[in-house]
Amino acid sequence: MGVDWHIVGEEVGSCSCDWACPCQFEGDPTHGYCRVVVAMRIEEGHFGDVDLTGTKFGALVAFPGPLYEGNGSIQLFTDADASEEQRDAVEQLWTGEHGGALFEIFSSITPDKHETVVTSIDIDSDREARKATIRIGDFGETTIQPIVSPATGDEHRVRIDLPNGFEYKQAEVGNTVRASASGEGPLQFGFEKTYAQLNRFDWSPAAAG
Repeated sequence: MGVDWHIVGEEVGSCSCDWACPCQFEGDPTHGYCRVVVAMRIEEGHFGDVDLTGTKFGALVAFPGPLYEGNGSIQLFTDADASEEQRDAVEQLWTGEHGGALFEIFSSITPDKHETVVTSIDIDSDREARKATIRIGDFGETTIQPIVSPATGDEHRVRIDLPNGFEYKQAEVGNTVRASASGEGPLQFGFEKTYAQLNRFDWSPAAAG
């Protein structure tokens, strides 16, 4: 039956697609492949009897083609400041064996799973301002700013609404100033001036978004 769990918090991520990211709508990636740096901060939650409040985790992800074709690679990073029980709970969630649409889907489409690494994870984000920085030890980082009009210099505010979304219901769209990753194989990459998202999440075995 799996373990009862529920987590609520903030997610920040950058990918190699153009702004709006076709993958959000099951389209083909802008460049035919997908590269991602992402991190989450749990503001309230539990996994069984383990309190996950304040726990952070991140991931590097790469797909050779559209996400719906699978064949992806992933490396999970758990926070060195978390307890061993909290880190183990996060790893258990990512197996998808305890439910939750995002975890089930990403576990199934990323068969190339690299060994989990315990490292420092720093997330500084302001969803309303569309500004964030992520640093996952020496393995990955991204800087996100609002999309700015080249004609006027004004900031654009763009949102994606997915009422039935499994990852989020609404995401703020930002601009990845620069992102980089230093994993192995396809998990070593860099990109700039691409899609970024900042969103609230509320995940449980039966609920999504």
